[in-house]
Amino acid sequence: MATSNPVLRYLASWKNLAGCTGGLIGLLLHFAGFAGSYWLLVVVGLYGVGALAASPERIILVTAPEEEASLLRTELDALVLRVRGLNVPTEVPPKLAEIAEVLRGMLDRPRELRADPDALHAVTRLVGTDLPLSVQTYLNLPWWYAAARGSGAELVRQLDLLHADAVRVAERFHAADVQRQADHTRYLEDRD
Repeated sequence: MATSNPVLRYLASWKNLAGCTGGLIGLLLHFAGFAGSYWLLVVVGLYGVGALAASPERIILVTAPEEEASLLRTELDALVLRVRGLNVPTEVPPKLAEIAEVLRGMLDRPRELRADPDALHAVTRLVGTDLPLSVQTYLNLPWWYAAARGSGAELVRQLDLLHADAVRVAERFHAADVQRQADHTRYLEDRD
């Protein structure tokens, strides 16, 4: 039973069930004559022990695929826009835009992306970690240090690797569509 009322949620939880079991054991101890005049303290204590011993409820937030894809797309678009206004090597903005275009092709189909956990993980990793980390690590360096160490070339190399990764993921993601298109072509050729 999913509810937003915290009292009802606790009453339906494993913690309450374990506490009630402990309290019931306390009552059985009282009726068996082991709890004596402190029976109420024993019942409450065993309820508390049971409730504390039970594993906590896991809260699983489920967002709609469209909302999840929209958040990723917003994060990706913000990074692309941010890089355009920064002092980065001239190759970086177009390379980042290419990667973003590949990723948008998957983000435009949120339900299919959610149905493919490997692709969803890869897109989330690329948008949420890999791309921002590459760009921010470069930006953290002073310009003179980055120029002396060739860090601009290193950033371009990282973006090339991330582009290859994004293309690999997209090819796997779109493989069923490619197969469907080929099957339809064969069907049309065989029909004549």
